[in-house]
Amino acid sequence: MDSGFELTLLMVTTVLAGIGAQVCAAYFKVPSIVFLLSFGIVLGPDGLGLVHPNLLGNGLEVIVGLSVALILFEGGLSLELRDLGKVSGSLRNLVTIGTLVTLVGGGMAAHWLSEFPWPIAFLYASIVVVTGPTVISPLLKQVKVERQVATLLEGEGVLIDPVGAILAVVVLDIILNGTTATAPMTIVVGLSARLGIGSLIGIVGGWLVGNFLKRANFMAEDLKNLVVLASLWGLFGLAQLLRSESGLMTTVTFGIMLRASGLPEERLLRRFKGQLTMLAISVLFILLAADLSIATLFALGWGGPLTVLALMLLVRPVNIWSCTWNSDLNWRQKVFLGWVAPRGIVSASVASLFAILLTDRGINGGEAIKALVFLTIIMTVFIQGLTARFLAKTLGITSTQATGAVIVGSNPLSRLLARLFQERGEEVVIIETDEEDCKKAQQDNIRTILSSAFDAATLEAAGLEDAGTFLAMSSNGEVNLGVAQRAVEEFGPPRVLAIFPRDPQSAPPASQKIIQAFAPDLSIKHWNQYLLDGAVKLGETRLRYFGLEFQQAHLQALMRSQELIPLLLERDDRLQVMSIEDEWKPGDRILYLLHDPKPKLLKRLSGSSQKQLVADRLPAVEEVPVPIHVPELPVPELPVPELPPPDTVTPETPPETPPKTAPETPVDPPESPDAIAETKADPAPASPSDPSTVPSTVEGSDS
Repeated sequence: MDSGFELTLLMVTTVLAGIGAQVCAAYFKVPSIVFLLSFGIVLGPDGLGLVHPNLLGNGLEVIVGLSVALILFEGGLSLELRDLGKVSGSLRNLVTIGTLVTLVGGGMAAHWLSEFPWPIAFLYASIVVVTGPTVISPLLKQVKVERQVATLLEGEGVLIDPVGAILAVVVLDIILNGTTATAPMTIVVGLSARLGIGSLIGIVGGWLVGNFLKRANFMAEDLKNLVVLASLWGLFGLAQLLRSESGLMTTVTFGIMLRASGLPEERLLRRFKGQLTMLAISVLFILLAADLSIATLFALGWGGPLTVLALMLLVRPVNIWSCTWNSDLNWRQKVFLGWVAPRGIVSASVASLFAILLTDRGINGGEAIKALVFLTIIMTVFIQGLTARFLAKTLGITSTQATGAVIVGSNPLSRLLARLFQERGEEVVIIETDEEDCKKAQQDNIRTILSSAFDAATLEAAGLEDAGTFLAMSSNGEVNLGVAQRAVEEFGPPRVLAIFPRDPQSAPPASQKIIQAFAPDLSIKHWNQYLLDGAVKLGETRLRYFGLEFQQAHLQALMRSQELIPLLLERDDRLQVMSIEDEWKPGDRILYLLHDPKPKLLKRLSGSSQKQLVADRLPAVEEVPVPIHVPELPVPELPVPELPPPDTVTPETPPETPPKTAPETPVDPPESPDAIAETKADPAPASPSDPSTVPSTVEGSDS
């Protein structure tokens, strides 16, 4: 078979398998590396034999280097510097002290448990120092944890990758050159030189490229993305030329500088680089996993799994607790951080390259290191990745609902909602196209953007990527549906709500993810006018455990009569905008607006200004007509007298009528229950035909 066709078939199969693994991971909602490793091993020489990475020769090293540079750049570009400042102390410790702890602990575990020689053991430990954004970022997208924890894991994954890779190169250089006597000093000098050179080139290059792109208005957005890609690989090559392995730090700092420069096209750039990164990860993992020998994994014996378990259960927890002892993280967050540390593509690529270098130099242990590194990747990804969600829920550090809201439309009702969110300490941004309405929101100390919500750059400037709620509530229902669709397609926030007609004429496919806010058939114009006239009251109610059905029916009756609209729902100490799909549960606290024209009349009569609405319990809502269940008393069955046959019936003599006697004094009503009982218990029969014998009516008794 022609070698050119073999290489073509190899790359086609690799890309198909990599993208297929990504699709399976998205469907089953597990980290993509699980399927990438599985597909690579199955398709490799030890499996079906469809993928042979050795056909690439030295080209594999080139593909690995350029792909890792792209991956680390995308990680640096995605870092949120504002969030990193909140965990800067712990992050600095993880990159410095944590690296040393993992290097020492991992080396001791590999030497004592896997019986590696000390140099090979520390080389393994230097490779597994890294965690990596390629596995951390997909994991955090599926396991929603508190922002502080997620930021620390993401920052560690991005920043420790170049540090770990450079550390591994320095340790390898010590092994190859035999300078073990001065190993500590060599490590310090090698790390400092490579980190310094890489950081300097990345910072200067990022500043130059960022300023150039800001002024290059003659270029299209697609061309600007390619300029960034070319600049990335150019700076990476320059750093590698000056000092080997310094290019990894260059790519990270280059991405951070571009993020800090505030490019107008940053969102499109991140999307473009994210797609390239996914392709690079897919290809690399398939190739590297296919190059793994299953026999070398079994050759490790029990020492290999025990080494990885020691790294997971001992070294990582000690690392976290020593680096976060003076932070404001609680013990639950530290436990989760101590458990989640999956290894990724940097460990796999470095181990594969080192195995080749050690074999070429005639040093034993290259294949064993590669096997142990891949075993570390497999165990950490499968065990930690698949149990992270359960552990986060058990520890109670999940963040199922992000905070903050982006609201489209500045009107009295939206400004009221923004104030209620701000009182809870959540950030709110209002987007409005009318300058006068913007000024009204700014007077209420609400952050406002004068622009169109159809512009993705405006949504990004409003912070929709980190917001938990997007609410479109302008006076035009079709516009609300359109901007909500834009938000779903571009950013996909957790909750997207809008005020729109019940059956819009042209509902887009994305409208299935858009929830109707507050109540069906809501007239926002009327309620805004009520607010301007002061003809409303802000109320709050707590759903009860007893009589919940009647309370719901009462509230829904007020909603159908357009007298009440529910605004916010508070559950488990979280506040969210009400929607028609929310299920009401006992214990929920509901904030609502009640139409009350009385304040409007009083305001006109007194001439007083409108006061700020304060939530209160309103009798019109709290007094729920709950029917009282009255038990039914048993009715005694009276005996039916037996009548003689018709032929034996004899006329009865009518009873004698007692003589009529008028009472000498009127009968007074009884004054006590005993008297009433004596009156009712009187055995003397009374004829209904004789009015003189009918007792007088007693107030409060049965007639």
